[in-house]
Amino acid sequence: MAFKPKRVMFEQAALEYPLGSQLYQRFKHEQVPVSMIGSHNRVTGIPGKNPVDAWREGKATLVVGVRKTLDFSTCKPSAHYQLPLYTGCPGKCEYCYLMTTLGNKPYLRTYVNLEEIFNQAEQYIHRRSPELTVFEGAATSDPVPLEAYTGALAKTITFFAKQPLGRFRFVTKFTAIEPMLDLEHAGHTTVRFSINTERVIDQWEHATPKLALRVQAAQQIMAAGYPLGFIVAPIFLLPHWQEEYLALLHTLRQTLNAQPQFFEFISHRFTTAAQTRINAVFPESTLPMTPAERRYKYGQFGYGKYVYPKETLSSAETWLRQQTQSLFPDSQILYFV
Repeated sequence: MAFKPKRVMFEQAALEYPLGSQLYQRFKHEQVPVSMIGSHNRVTGIPGKNPVDAWREGKATLVVGVRKTLDFSTCKPSAHYQLPLYTGCPGKCEYCYLMTTLGNKPYLRTYVNLEEIFNQAEQYIHRRSPELTVFEGAATSDPVPLEAYTGALAKTITFFAKQPLGRFRFVTKFTAIEPMLDLEHAGHTTVRFSINTERVIDQWEHATPKLALRVQAAQQIMAAGYPLGFIVAPIFLLPHWQEEYLALLHTLRQTLNAQPQFFEFISHRFTTAAQTRINAVFPESTLPMTPAERRYKYGQFGYGKYVYPKETLSSAETWLRQQTQSLFPDSQILYFV
């Protein structure tokens, strides 16, 4: 499932870097509309007369810029730091947490000063020596859809292969992973695939690959020697949920030639702001977001969210752990939230 932007906007400074210049020439050659902007943080010119159109046009827009701030954000508990390669995702998942963080026109953004970003990562690694330092490449994006244009993942994987004390990890729903398969990675990059039941993917994960294609890509990643994990998220406790998640686990077991290293389980939750935004962008959405059926829980960042009731969630966790451990006794379950 290839992504092709409807329009591309360049910071002038991006053209001073080889990758920026290459991207500019490529998009001009492919006759994708190209324009110049002053800053990748102040983007104007994306159309959209209503919330639905604005959101869709944003998803079809690529901004090419220079990462000027080289202070990396922390990324607990999955990693020590975020690695800022991209922002945004062309997928149109209705429940996505980025729904309330990337604005009304959530354009995709890529950075072209990769060497400067890698040099900064080395500084963080040296500061924490002799401890390992782990970087997350998908905290605010899915990095795979733009790989065919930028090659940033391949460069990152090759960089971390040479870092004795550096590790890289990212998660994806997308399957264009061929450029990664023949790289020297030294086992320093962990790939996780975000998966869900076929019903969830069909109803709410628009413009993303089907489950079977994700699992096939995961098998290729595993065959290439990468550490592999799966994030099952978000878990919806709908009627017949046990049958559907068991079918999901059986699909993995039947497709994979070996057991993944780990699983991560994340139950569905939503905020009031997210619910308002989702209803504006997807006015016909059938996402289960009834506050009266949930428990209100304050999060670590000072705002509250609606989660499943404690007993309901505890029962689901027990069942999913049992089924997963039965089918994948050699895999670790990192957490269930």
